[in-house]
Amino acid sequence: MSNKLNLDDLSTAFVKASSEEGLQYSAELLEGEVPVLQVSISDREEFPVYITIDDNQALCVSYLWTEDDVKPECRQKLLDDLLVMNLPMPLSAFSKIGSRYVIFGALSTSSSVQDVISEVEILSDNTLDVFDAIDGYLQESVTN
Repeated sequence: MSNKLNLDDLSTAFVKASSEEGLQYSAELLEGEVPVLQVSISDREEFPVYITIDDNQALCVSYLWTEDDVKPECRQKLLDDLLVMNLPMPLSAFSKIGSRYVIFGALSTSSSVQDVISEVEILSDNTLDVFDAIDGYLQESVTN
């Protein structure tokens, strides 16, 4: 039996899990060229976390906003602030996938299921914190 993470086990674990703060999870396995586990958290369904696993890592990603959502005059300041926030933000970093800004965390494939659940919770908390921190940089339609 392998000690490596897999999406089926994670899906089952998330459905059974609840956090110390009372957060409840739902999980859906999305089949495709690369299987992805979509994890939603109660009261935060608009920011699901997507988990993929390859030979080297388990990657947890939450999509934030698009390039078009950023006020053009604020783009450079936003990028600077995201770089500054990268270091103090626990277990998360920023990136872009196409025109979408994302926040992500990565774990070893030998991490425990509980480690992944903790990462998803922290990533979700960080997602909410990021929107609070950069509110003025986005078009009003994104922040309402």
